[in-house]
Amino acid sequence: MRKLLSLLLVFSLCYVAWNELGLEQQLFSGPAEADAILREAYQNSQSDIQVEGSGRVITLLADDTDGSPHQRFILRLNSGQTLLVAHNIALAPRIPKLETGDTVEFYGEYEWNYKGGVLHWTHDDPQRRHVAGWLKHNGKTYQ
Repeated sequence: MRKLLSLLLVFSLCYVAWNELGLEQQLFSGPAEADAILREAYQNSQSDIQVEGSGRVITLLADDTDGSPHQRFILRLNSGQTLLVAHNIALAPRIPKLETGDTVEFYGEYEWNYKGGVLHWTHDDPQRRHVAGWLKHNGKTYQ
């Protein structure tokens, strides 16, 4: 019984330390919550935040073909913040017929940059080391 209590104490202390150091993977969902979290992440130059939300396409960009090809476009969130989406089309299908003004839902990882941030990992990880993400457009999921 003492070993079990000691083990539980050690695990509890590790869990508290993990959370205090901010090592846990942050997960947020819902458009309003996502907008608030992304705004805070941008203001505090934070990255590596797993987030779910949605936005309107304001700019379609050429694919990034340096390395793995990525479909790129810019979303405007309800908060007004912009977000560059970099969707790996070597690992997930391209969103066809995407147009300015379309709504795109997302689940991926936010990385800070001075322009508003980048959303990536919007696909499955073939190595299963990262949370699978996705994009949704016109009722269809792309991952």
